[in-house]
Amino acid sequence: MAGDTSSEDFANIAIPETYRGVTVHKDETDMFEGLATRDKDPRKSLHVDDVPVPELAPGEALVAVMASSINYNTVWTSIFEPMATFGFLERYGRLSEYTKRHDLPYHVVGSDLAGVVLRTGPGVNAWKPGQEVVAHCLSVELESPDGHNDTMMDPEQRIWGFETNFGGLAELAIVKANQLMPKPGHLSWEEAASPGLVNSTAYRQLVSKNGAAMKQGDTVLIWGASGGLGSYATQFALNGGATPVCVVSSPEKAEIVRSMGAELVIDRSAEGYKFWKNEHEQDPREWKRLGAKIRELTGGDDPDIVFEHPGRETFGASVFVARKGGTIVTCASTSGYMHQYDNRYLWMNLKNILSSHFANYREAWEANRLIDKGMIHPTVSKVYSLEETGQAALDVHRNAHQGKVGVLCLSPEEGLGVRNQEKRAQHVDEINRFRGV
Repeated sequence: MAGDTSSEDFANIAIPETYRGVTVHKDETDMFEGLATRDKDPRKSLHVDDVPVPELAPGEALVAVMASSINYNTVWTSIFEPMATFGFLERYGRLSEYTKRHDLPYHVVGSDLAGVVLRTGPGVNAWKPGQEVVAHCLSVELESPDGHNDTMMDPEQRIWGFETNFGGLAELAIVKANQLMPKPGHLSWEEAASPGLVNSTAYRQLVSKNGAAMKQGDTVLIWGASGGLGSYATQFALNGGATPVCVVSSPEKAEIVRSMGAELVIDRSAEGYKFWKNEHEQDPREWKRLGAKIRELTGGDDPDIVFEHPGRETFGASVFVARKGGTIVTCASTSGYMHQYDNRYLWMNLKNILSSHFANYREAWEANRLIDKGMIHPTVSKVYSLEETGQAALDVHRNAHQGKVGVLCLSPEEGLGVRNQEKRAQHVDEINRFRGV
């Protein structure tokens, strides 16, 4: 925690035989059988267990995790939807002698971390014990040619802590060395841990040439603009010269995105949009009402880009409101995976549906660099202890949160780990914007 200990000192720290990690158990995967998704409670399925420290493989690093955060993939893992993650671990375990370590009757979850390197395996040259790091969640093998233009195309691409074991919601974590990036020195542990997955995902989805390739002057419709993904998409749009149209679900969330600099805001609760008449039928009149609201705010412009992640609930509306030739770029599906839309509005208006999933190392590095430069800021609203991870996941499951929900692991309290106070002072209002909201 002091930040001034030598690499040799860290290399000489004795590694314990066990560590505390947040887990789901293989023998409990049917515990929510028969319950509706909304009624499944992560507090019942997420445990804090003492688990053995696994052997370190070539190309890997053992990291002391100071803080982590909650993402939707931890929620999905905790409620065993759309499937239990143990199938992922079993398949990964068949790949090699080293990957067998991942196929266990428990799964240590979590896809974000900020911490300190303790050990590195054979073949790791760029990182040393004692370095303060954050980790992105892309795990790849890169033994196939398919991944060498874009590592997300590697046939062995996985999300660490979701499709692999030994994730970041723990005191220790194992990552591949090419997941590591420098921790921004002006941020605390919990602030530095929180952007990783969502910041990188939003960067690829909206900014990268592998995503929507947003340009200056674009109008971007952002669903859930104050949430984990949306809060970064809003920042990227504002930072990149685009005009965000921010869709939120309450006056409080509207106020947050306005404080970020967004001027065009739609409170979907106040507007009362009901895109579905019933479970099987959508209401195009509601799509048209949303489109009219967007044009009212923009002075007649339809969105060049729709930043999609709710999925089933909103997708038909997203396809309808995009401008002719526009792009609907989609990742995740937090309201359901089976999307339905009227293809006439896509086909006859030459619109594009583009898929996006996390980010490659270059994109994650660039997204982290923007955090380090103080151009994009973390959006931590609340921080829990490791023991309270179930409640933190429930907050996200019920959308009772803003921005990101952090989790302290080895860090004993919030606010530790800041190394550059001068730089922090320049951005402290932006860093704290979501705090306590």
